[in-house]
Amino acid sequence: MAALILCGVAWRILKPGDLDADNTRKVLTSVVYYLLLPALVLKVLWAAPLGITSFMISVLAAAGVLTAIAISSLACRSCRHTGTVTGAVVLAASFPNATYMGLPVLESILGETGINIAIQYDLFACTPLLLTIGILLARHYGQDRHQGSMLTALLQVPPLWAAIAAVGLNISNTTMSAWLDQWLSMLAAGVVPLMLFSLGLSLRWDTWNPKQLPALLPVILLQLFVTPLMVWGLASFFNLEHQILTGIVLEAAMPTMVLGIVLCDQYKLDTGLYAVAVTLTTALSIFTLPLWFSWIS
Repeated sequence: MAALILCGVAWRILKPGDLDADNTRKVLTSVVYYLLLPALVLKVLWAAPLGITSFMISVLAAAGVLTAIAISSLACRSCRHTGTVTGAVVLAASFPNATYMGLPVLESILGETGINIAIQYDLFACTPLLLTIGILLARHYGQDRHQGSMLTALLQVPPLWAAIAAVGLNISNTTMSAWLDQWLSMLAAGVVPLMLFSLGLSLRWDTWNPKQLPALLPVILLQLFVTPLMVWGLASFFNLEHQILTGIVLEAAMPTMVLGIVLCDQYKLDTGLYAVAVTLTTALSIFTLPLWFSWIS
């Protein structure tokens, strides 16, 4: 996985075919977001065991995000950051990279169960919260506060539509035909490598400034340590299976969500600071994720 991420980093430096990293990432993530990821979501959730466990995954994911929002907002208020910095810090500290990094990690250690956890953690909690509360925060702290409704933003999420369709087909006990299963499998196979490669394309140090460290410290502590610890503590009350618990805690320990860069651009937040937060937390997660896995095990 690290090698695939480094391929993206190398592409940003070398620019093969004069294709810069940002444009390449935009094309690849669009293919994943609009075609490949919906196929994976449809395939997995159609056959996944849905029930009380899915509800608990959603509750724990939402609790982790909302707690991080509250703590990071208080930290920024006490430090008296500007609105654009505060907005970027709160988003970076609160929303984990549950799909673009969480899905590959969980698939590698938990298999199909890991994919199921990652998709539910993101689509049943993180993405809806990002496109509602996240947009409200970006509007509040940003300069442009009139960029369409939150409902419109939610309706423009293809993986979410795929999740709704898959849940309906799952509950109705509709059987997936062999040819459709094979087609969805072919599309889904491209999700993980393209996600990791795109993650590497998004990593950048050119906006780094040592003066940003005080603002980045709450992001590092919350994303990589405080939130997973809090989620682990709450999960202990649910009597979850060990695989489910492992997946949930690792999802909570993921680095900063890459998609937040889009909100920072749209609402004029400190995009450079957010990009550094993504890079720094992703680099550190190479060491912190194995620690969390070891502790849970």
